[in-house]
Amino acid sequence: MPTSNLKPRIPYLPSATPPPSPPTSLNGRATLAVDPLVDDYDGRLEAIRQTEYPQLFDPLTLACGEDPQLKTVYLDHGGSTLYAASYIRAHAEAMLQNIPANPHSRHVESMWTQAEIDHTRDRLLSFLGTSAEKYAAIFTANATASIRLAAELTPITADGKFCFTRASHTSVVGVRNLADERGASVCPIEFAEISNVIAPEVTHGSNLLAYPAQCNFSGERFPLNVAGRVADSYRDIEGHPPWWVLVDAAAYAASSPLNLDQLSTGPDFVALSMYKIFGAPTGLGVLLVRRSSVPYLRPKSYFGGGTVAGIAFDRQWQVHRSDVESRLEDGTLNFQGIISLQHALDAHSRIYHSMENVAQHAQSITSYAQTALRSLTHGNGRPVCEIYGHISNANYGPTIAFNILDNGGKFIGFVEVERLAVMAGISLRSGRFCNPGAAQGWLQLSTSELVRHSSMGFVCGDDHDLIDGKPIGALRVSFGAMTSKQDIDVLVRFLKWNFCNHSTAAGSVSDAISTAPINASKSIHERSTSSLQAEIEDVVIYPIKSCHGWVVPRNMAWEITRYGLRFDRLFVVMRENTTMPMQQKRYPNMALIRPRINASESMLILEASGHTSIEISLRPEQLHLEDIESHVCESRVKAMRVRSKNISAWLSSVLSVSCYLACDPRLLVSNSTEHAHSKLSADSVHFTRPEMSFANQAQILMVTCESAQQVEDWITEDFHSDGAASKAKIGPMQYRPNLIIKSHQTGTRKIRPFEELNWETVTIGNVTLSVTGLCRRCQMISIHQDSARRLKEPYSTLARKMRVDGKVVFGEPC
Repeated sequence: MPTSNLKPRIPYLPSATPPPSPPTSLNGRATLAVDPLVDDYDGRLEAIRQTEYPQLFDPLTLACGEDPQLKTVYLDHGGSTLYAASYIRAHAEAMLQNIPANPHSRHVESMWTQAEIDHTRDRLLSFLGTSAEKYAAIFTANATASIRLAAELTPITADGKFCFTRASHTSVVGVRNLADERGASVCPIEFAEISNVIAPEVTHGSNLLAYPAQCNFSGERFPLNVAGRVADSYRDIEGHPPWWVLVDAAAYAASSPLNLDQLSTGPDFVALSMYKIFGAPTGLGVLLVRRSSVPYLRPKSYFGGGTVAGIAFDRQWQVHRSDVESRLEDGTLNFQGIISLQHALDAHSRIYHSMENVAQHAQSITSYAQTALRSLTHGNGRPVCEIYGHISNANYGPTIAFNILDNGGKFIGFVEVERLAVMAGISLRSGRFCNPGAAQGWLQLSTSELVRHSSMGFVCGDDHDLIDGKPIGALRVSFGAMTSKQDIDVLVRFLKWNFCNHSTAAGSVSDAISTAPINASKSIHERSTSSLQAEIEDVVIYPIKSCHGWVVPRNMAWEITRYGLRFDRLFVVMRENTTMPMQQKRYPNMALIRPRINASESMLILEASGHTSIEISLRPEQLHLEDIESHVCESRVKAMRVRSKNISAWLSSVLSVSCYLACDPRLLVSNSTEHAHSKLSADSVHFTRPEMSFANQAQILMVTCESAQQVEDWITEDFHSDGAASKAKIGPMQYRPNLIIKSHQTGTRKIRPFEELNWETVTIGNVTLSVTGLCRRCQMISIHQDSARRLKEPYSTLARKMRVDGKVVFGEPC
């Protein structure tokens, strides 16, 4: 009788270190050993939050008026701050009472709209600490568009330079291509080098210097008076100095007053984003242009509607409008968004009274947060957080970038931390935050490393966070005018509960795992009456990647090919006009697509509640296929689009997104004959050099019922578990395995939880499967496979109990 030979490797079990006390609800309070003094606008902050920012709270508890429960802890104000309820209501009411119209027309509504735009410019300039006498306010699509416009207007010459500092946003770095087109030199510099760079003795031609007022990675702030230093260096020169200064103030202006008129000489350009200050509207930026610099601006290459006073069709003749605002604002402005700024300014003034008050609050909350994060330590005294910046000899805004360390000093992947934070209702950000220079500097990433990572297929925003144990990004929390001490306390409790005293290393355990061989059933679903210690409970096929699984009937033998189980991950669903497979973690309704295979008819049947079923042939000659190239986990995969309007329409209807079906043609019926002999009950098939298709890590994923039950027991024991998860059974199928193994009911040797983590090979009959390592898990396993609901479990518990080298693991890929 065939047996299952299990070769051991280095033992691993979850750390035996007990976790700290569980966190309370989001609404709970915590006592931290840090300075409790946080500015709260003279005790008004909690009332402000409940009245002006109801989106933070559970609406049912907020309506009761007593101790409302937080729905989310929002700590991504650097990405976008929150809009005030009174601002939105006032704007909605104004929109219903007036008719904003295209200001290029001349009727009453149009002229009213133009007057409101002009009034908004004046009010905004006053809010920024200047006036129309000193600066022109040019409305743009966003801060990035403002930066690009400033670069186009700067008369950089071929013998000049474009210099930008390390902390510059990608939108500033991108100006180097425009400078290169004009033949100018491109010079990335440190901020401390500015005085040497702008010195007259090394300056030639006309140059542009760009820097941020606040780094959006670390929060470090830089002086606004650089233009004054330029002016001082070139007092004897008539006209504009050879250096133009662009300040990216998008991050800075969200929590601090600019007060431009207090500068001896203001920057030539200041780029701003409105939603970063007021929460809305998106799609509206501002470029401030110093009036004294306007006569020296480079003429725009392109001009749009509304920018000319006269134009001819059949010759190169046009006359630009005289006022700089009309000359530089191409096309119809976002006049509704611009008018809404008046209500935003009204609400901001009414709630906070001044930007100075916001700055004081932001400074105090940032100090409290960084002190609290630094106070987190493991039992051995090692820090939990590595914070980038916030050192005593520099000025920092309300942004903190950091990574998490285990008790051995090893990094825990920031993607894993962010996934847990999302489940805990905490909104933060991860990655490099579109700031290449600061990220490389703080994370000590060389350019050669970045090039190597790119050649490996890694891209910004994917799930890679550690390479060779080194972080390639970070976590970022950023605070706004309405951030409270309670928000910080919840964050700290979350980090303490999930990461304090945890180790990413495989440690020894008292009950060492036995390495004795374990028998398995003769073949898949083929039972034996002999006393066995293990057997296969179920074989599961996923004909469409990321959709629901199909359990092979117990009386049916199933083939293994060199690509894995036959028909497993044969198909993928892709968004229209893309070639990347859709994933259930982003489109949870994929779990509701139920496949069924009719092997005798070579047919795949798809079912979904509320939709008629649809049949898909598994024979290539019956499918209209078209070559495409896809990627799975950065690996190129041969794929073919299934050209069928009916199939595409069915999938699009179920998933509520335009999509289509694609397949790996090697796995279709006619292409399977060459390896159809590879049944588990036939001659040995050894997977030493497997071929991958649409599977992520390996062709087959194996889990044991015992390990799945242990996780469920952990969830039941922890009183902080998700209520929805506790009602829904979390069995082995939740982990989307191909093979579910369990102890045989009559066997004397039982499988212990996580014993499979030691197995090196598994032999079922004459088929040998090589265990390739630990299976890294993502939040997809917390999407309930029967309801498509997003749950906290089991991912949250696995993240605390089953982390190796900073990654959450469960199951064995073969």
